[in-house]
Amino acid sequence: MPPEVSSKVQSEATPMGEFSRLIGIFFEPKKTFTDIAQRPRWILPTLIVIVFAVIYIGAFNSHIGWEPYLHKTMDNNRQLLQMPAEQRQNVFNIYLRILPIFSYIAAALFTPLMFLIGGAIAMGIIKGLMGVPIRFKQAFAAFAYGSLPNCIYSALATIVIFVTPHPEDFNVQNGFFSNPAALMDLQTSSKFLYTVARYVDVFVIWIVLLIAVGLKAAGGKRLSFGGALFAVVLPLAVFVLLSGALAALQG
Repeated sequence: MPPEVSSKVQSEATPMGEFSRLIGIFFEPKKTFTDIAQRPRWILPTLIVIVFAVIYIGAFNSHIGWEPYLHKTMDNNRQLLQMPAEQRQNVFNIYLRILPIFSYIAAALFTPLMFLIGGAIAMGIIKGLMGVPIRFKQAFAAFAYGSLPNCIYSALATIVIFVTPHPEDFNVQNGFFSNPAALMDLQTSSKFLYTVARYVDVFVIWIVLLIAVGLKAAGGKRLSFGGALFAVVLPLAVFVLLSGALAALQG
């Protein structure tokens, strides 16, 4: 047997361990996602992303808190500003009580929910529109492993919390300066453009490309990388545009 064939057979026969997968996502994504597509698992990367998100929220809750963020948000909301002062203060107090608790719940539940929804939509596009067979478990695993750069974002944003000289200006929804929205003034900028700019983000682009690599590995030769990328970008673009429109209406 030729050496290159023997090496290929050995590579296919030997599965990667979880640690190798976690490292390989950043350094050998194509090879790693090929292994993930053959043996799709998602629990460990999902838990890791959740843990980093919870640590980030915990740092924000303990070192900054929601009061300055709520003041800026509510003072910039046209509908809330039309309320009587006493009613607006009651709304503020309610949010201030529930957000510290709800933020932990959201950090824990939002991650697997997004993997679930994103994986289901991507699978539907790939199977329904492109006619390429792909299993939901493969799509879910592609989203789980492809989202690991979120851990780097959460770690960097947590560092910013501890070193920022102006904690009252910290935006928990945009904790690290990795997108154009970080240079925009929330109070004077278009709410639609600000929301869209938040998603033109280094980490979002990185994650989208990784997920597309994962879906391509799951789809095999019948699925092009462009097709896999389309299955991720299309629903994301719809979500971003709807979020921007909703922000514009509320502002």
